[in-house]
Amino acid sequence: MMRVEFFKHNIGPEEKWSVSEVLGTVFLTTGDTVARFEEVFAEYIDADACIGLTSCTAALHLSLLALGIGQGDEVITTPMTFVATSLAILHAGATPVWVDVEPDTGNLNAELIEDAITERTKAILPVHLYGHMCDMKRIRAIADRHRLFIIEDAAHALEGWRDGIRVGELSDAACFSFYATKSITCGEGGAVTTNSTELAEKIRILRLHGIDTEAADRYTKEYRHWDLMDIGWKYNMDNIQAALLLPQLRRVDTRWKRKLEIAFQYRERLSSIQGLRMPIVADATDHAYHLFTIWVDPDSRDEIITRLQQKGVGVAVNYRSINLLSKFQERFGKGRGSYPESERIGDSTISLPLYPRLTDEEVEYVISSVKDIVSSSDYSHADHMHRPSQALVQV
Repeated sequence: MMRVEFFKHNIGPEEKWSVSEVLGTVFLTTGDTVARFEEVFAEYIDADACIGLTSCTAALHLSLLALGIGQGDEVITTPMTFVATSLAILHAGATPVWVDVEPDTGNLNAELIEDAITERTKAILPVHLYGHMCDMKRIRAIADRHRLFIIEDAAHALEGWRDGIRVGELSDAACFSFYATKSITCGEGGAVTTNSTELAEKIRILRLHGIDTEAADRYTKEYRHWDLMDIGWKYNMDNIQAALLLPQLRRVDTRWKRKLEIAFQYRERLSSIQGLRMPIVADATDHAYHLFTIWVDPDSRDEIITRLQQKGVGVAVNYRSINLLSKFQERFGKGRGSYPESERIGDSTISLPLYPRLTDEEVEYVISSVKDIVSSSDYSHADHMHRPSQALVQV
């Protein structure tokens, strides 16, 4: 039996040398290496500014705070995401207002957004699920009509494009993750990009307690007394994290191409299996493919996961619809049936291995294992599967 890990990182000799170089210097926290990473990352995203942080959660939290969103405000977002998206809104003192998702992508359904807007709504927080960008042109038009901010949760979508629009191009801020399973990783880490000089400066101050100068400036330049300008947080990226990220960023597009090759194989070889669906890719979309998910009969999903694991295939569930999680149920009371599409996806989804280090032999093993298990008569209940909207299917 072959063992195929759900994920393997790309850390190699160049990253180790880069970190070693930083370890040989005096300054390990936020300094020149972070500044260099921020410059290179902003250039890659084509943004005016980047602020390196400790996580995407921190990026979301500080973006909300810097935009003045807090107590009594509402932020429209999706229940089909990791819990951090809504937790960041709660950390800021605001309330997440969930809107159901598109049945064929799992992304926030732009058609439903305006019905959820109230006088308390201050922002829209779309999530580019799996790496497939939301319809940002439509979301931007809605935000403009109602004078709302947009903060993108781009944790999955570093390489993503849609309708000629880059991640971060139409929003006030875009938030990225460098968690262990992401396209570039430093174990834990994140960043905000923005085209607003004012917003960037606010986030820079908030990321380090609210102090107006960073430690590197205080200790490498002529000393001056610092001041506390705001009630901030300890969210600053350090030089070691930045040193790990810089070499990976130079190779991100090459590695993305390998993920596209693997995703094509999955789509080509799994599409004919009865009882299995895959999220579609909308027209004019370059999918980042952070994740590759399949949707199966909800009644059989958990047993399919168990059998794949027994065959040595690493899998995950990204995600259960978060309105059904205990604490959110307790707080918001949005029980089953509140967001039918998100709940259906959450009940049926399985994430397969997808990363550049997967070999052709491993990809073949994953495909054959999925075929063998899902095609068995016990699991191929196609009548239970929601059929895709033909208008969105990419041939």
